[in-house]
Amino acid sequence: MTSEPLADEYDAIVIGSGPNGLAAAIALARQGARVLVIEGQTTPGGAMRTEALTLPGFRHDTGSACHPFGILSPFFRTLPLAQHGLQWLQSGVSYAHPLDDQPAVLSVDSVEETAVGLDDRDAAAYVRLVSPFLRDPHALIKDAMGPLRVPTDPLRFIRFGLRGLPPATTFARMWFSGPRGQALAAGCAAHSILPLETPLTSALTLLFLLAAHVEAWPVPAGGAGAITDALVRYFRSLGGHLKTGQRISDLNQLPATRVVLFDTSPDQLAQIGRKELPDGYRRRLGRYRYGPGIFKVDWALDGPIPWRDPRVNQAATVHVGGSLEDIAHSEREMFHGLHSKQPFVMVVQQSELDPSRAPDGQHTGYGYCHVPHGSTVDMTGPIEDQMERFAPGFNDRIRARHTMNTRDLYATNPNFVGGAITGGVADAWQLFTRPVARLDPYSTPNPRLFICSASTPPGGGVHGMGGYYAAQSALKQIERFDAIRFS
Repeated sequence: MTSEPLADEYDAIVIGSGPNGLAAAIALARQGARVLVIEGQTTPGGAMRTEALTLPGFRHDTGSACHPFGILSPFFRTLPLAQHGLQWLQSGVSYAHPLDDQPAVLSVDSVEETAVGLDDRDAAAYVRLVSPFLRDPHALIKDAMGPLRVPTDPLRFIRFGLRGLPPATTFARMWFSGPRGQALAAGCAAHSILPLETPLTSALTLLFLLAAHVEAWPVPAGGAGAITDALVRYFRSLGGHLKTGQRISDLNQLPATRVVLFDTSPDQLAQIGRKELPDGYRRRLGRYRYGPGIFKVDWALDGPIPWRDPRVNQAATVHVGGSLEDIAHSEREMFHGLHSKQPFVMVVQQSELDPSRAPDGQHTGYGYCHVPHGSTVDMTGPIEDQMERFAPGFNDRIRARHTMNTRDLYATNPNFVGGAITGGVADAWQLFTRPVARLDPYSTPNPRLFICSASTPPGGGVHGMGGYYAAQSALKQIERFDAIRFS
């Protein structure tokens, strides 16, 4: 438990210290607000942690390990995180997509070099698809990673939106006639954790395709916990306070404050704020759809993953699932309550970019697949079978493994309801209306209470944008109130 002198009252208290909670706290503190962050775990960070899950000397990321939208975050880019110890490691190959009986497809820094790796007839289509959006890409990313509002470049954003409207399956076949381009698109689309036949899944597909040509997908030196450490150090340099090891179940546990921001799931907001929120609003929070979860395996390996195409070892992330049809089938089954025998597997091989994660000559890695909400089925076998499919001899490299099902994930982080790591379903019905439909999605009917978690726009990921925008809403209210104790 953190022990540090605390004030009698604050301008803002943030419950939860994940990327959004810390982003909100920093945004408020930068404007001179007195801020306290309270975290239920004994260490801050939410899922942004690095732990020894398998063997001595092996360091594993308990949550996400590769952070394309961490390095591209419009808010994080304004922070001096490098001065506080954060170092991004990049290989120049953002992600790879192994295929059966042919070389893998690699997404590299250069648009043209990536296009060359596709079927000949699709190379020009790839350049036409992504190049128009790479002029001032950070402005486009900022428009895409926020609530509904007037975009910086309306015409370009409309163009992006029109290309993002169809289902990912339609998008992939519309732009690419060959299996290599279609598979590349499908791997990006699967980050949505939705059936690839769902409208708007093309938007996330295109955003991930573009991201690789703005910044190579990175891992943080030392592990995801290094992001937490840098954010906490900067927050404290601004005069912020952090208290860990205190789980909040009622607002009356808090010191006096003007506003409270919840980096929590909607159900925790409803429970903790039950005395201060109308029954109708809490019922609406209760109808929030969290969606599917994941099953995750961390590996301690005695050498690099033996990909059939050795170029795959250069990539931070590997999309393991085969063809567009294979991935679409897997994600469709998962969303409808089934467990695929050949699941799409998201693999990160951190130690290929960061040798400090494992003893000399050895490696770490993880793979996870999407599973139905609340699943307790052990997917170790299907995941490792998929690895063997594209990396023969992989199982022989495993020294130890650590597995987590949806209940394990929820036990480590109560924001992962049912194992949902992205804060809830992000389909057309809930993308911008998360957690409920309001003009200001970060506000609640109580003007002192706000929500800033991944269950607000723009959704899941280590980017802090939900926290940043919630802080802007809270700042408008802080001057209106005197600090109070909730009773």
